[in-house]
Amino acid sequence: MKSLLDHITYPDDLRQLALEKLPQLAKELREFIIDIVATKEGHLGASLGVVELTIALHYVFNTPHDKLIWDVGHQAYGHKILTGRKEIFETNRQLGGISGFPKRSESEYDAFGTGHSSTSISAILGMAMASQLKKNDHIQHIAVIGDASIASGMAFEALNHLGSTNSNVLVILNDNAIGIDPSVGALKKYLTNVKKGTAKDENIFECLNFHYTGPIDGHDLEALISELKHLKLVAGPKLLHVITTKGKGLKKAEENQVTYHAPGKFDKRTGELLKKSPAVNEPQKYQDVFGHTLVELADKNEAIVGITPAMPTGSSLKYMMQKMPHRAFDVGIAEQHAVTLAAGMAAEGLIPFCTIYSTFLQRAYDQVIHDVALQNLPVIFCLDRAGLVGQDGATHHGVYDIAYLRCIPNLCIFAPMNETELRNIMYTAQMGLSQPIAIRYPRGQGVQENWQTPFETIELGTARQLKKGSTIAVLTLGHIGNTVTELVDRMAEREKIGHYDMRFVKPLDKKMLAKIFKQYQTIVTIEDGSKMGGFGSAVLEWANELGHTQKISILGLDDVFIEHGTVEQLHQQAKIDTLSIEKHLKMLLNE
Repeated sequence: MKSLLDHITYPDDLRQLALEKLPQLAKELREFIIDIVATKEGHLGASLGVVELTIALHYVFNTPHDKLIWDVGHQAYGHKILTGRKEIFETNRQLGGISGFPKRSESEYDAFGTGHSSTSISAILGMAMASQLKKNDHIQHIAVIGDASIASGMAFEALNHLGSTNSNVLVILNDNAIGIDPSVGALKKYLTNVKKGTAKDENIFECLNFHYTGPIDGHDLEALISELKHLKLVAGPKLLHVITTKGKGLKKAEENQVTYHAPGKFDKRTGELLKKSPAVNEPQKYQDVFGHTLVELADKNEAIVGITPAMPTGSSLKYMMQKMPHRAFDVGIAEQHAVTLAAGMAAEGLIPFCTIYSTFLQRAYDQVIHDVALQNLPVIFCLDRAGLVGQDGATHHGVYDIAYLRCIPNLCIFAPMNETELRNIMYTAQMGLSQPIAIRYPRGQGVQENWQTPFETIELGTARQLKKGSTIAVLTLGHIGNTVTELVDRMAEREKIGHYDMRFVKPLDKKMLAKIFKQYQTIVTIEDGSKMGGFGSAVLEWANELGHTQKISILGLDDVFIEHGTVEQLHQQAKIDTLSIEKHLKMLLNE
């Protein structure tokens, strides 16, 4: 059969097709996504679930003149393929290639950047109100949001505002009962009852002044197109409730929706995940060390509770949720709520471990200050995915947490160099702190084959001397210290280089630093985070306070947004990879 997708570059080409041709196009688009993601990796299930919806939207609406926002953007692969990026789609998430998320600078069809969830309704309402003010009333405004994302506070705030306006906005609720992990909460239960026909008489969206339609089958192209054409003629706030299956069209992705959200490489015909060659005694991921250690500690300390905003699998809180479901809580995509919930628990004597990705804690900054630190409540923040995270790119890098947390009074900040340090700081924290603490650790594997070491307490604000030197002191924070240890061990000038695992950004080990400033001519700080306001800045401030004048060289991320690529490629770009650090040290030794 002649390929339809081969002849479609932009939505204008799509709109030339007869309605009866669209199911074939949907099949081809699904196969195209599967073919690329099978070998290049990326987000799979979300985009497969909205293939028909993607086609219908671009078929009915005059994009990019009409504004279309995808929330969260990992469901937008089909959108990218149909909007001029088919030929370069294989570069998706690769260094120098297209982003895995909608991005304004990449295409005029990407009306708004959406790497984090629940922003679409606010953004589309802002655009619609701008159109009204500019008298451009002929522009349609559409936001596609998932059932997990619409439960977030920001989405509720936007719905509340939108319902009080006469703005011409269509919200499409893509209801598949799952975000990355299964959706949770009372709204999910309500939507389930709507689908069953057992919901109470009043419709929540109609009560908010929306013209509600649905639920309809999100894989029925004819029904979708018919309803979208009708809704184009309806003025004011509208909500179309569509039912889809995440992973639609690949049996394995439909059956295991959590794994196939972003499955890695797989066989495009069978869907079977490609087996990686087994590594002997491979180190655990930091996430799993956290998850298993939390269960180990909670077994003995009944005051411990676990909290995550919608990431039980990614953060490995799933282990505690499986063993102690009454003490581990997935609160949905609600970072602000997660932090203040933890504060409330801490106020009543519980010991909350609030595990949250570094990039997502940005969304709860006020709560960290106002509800936790100001009241000096001992919440334990476990900041997963701290540092550069790789192919998810600028929206997901956890590189600002040191800088944005360091200025908050009462808050302690710690970064473990290895699994033992992560376990020991968790052990120390649950014994009872008089203040909140943030523990930051990276995505991926640690360094220890035998990580289940006996617990030891860590005195707050203490560093470790790993190696004494004569000329240069290298101060590292967190996991990147392992890179430096390996590097210094093989350098010819190794005797001249001292290495210190500082561990705490706040409080700094000022006694150790005072000795270092007396012993060394040159200081180098290295961190997997923003240089501006980060760990190196803290050391520089303290040196200035002490009146030390020797050179302090700060290695970290410059004041620019880092795009996507492998972690190794991005470390090279930021000049915090092994080769760059070695060159820098040799340059300093030669000065």
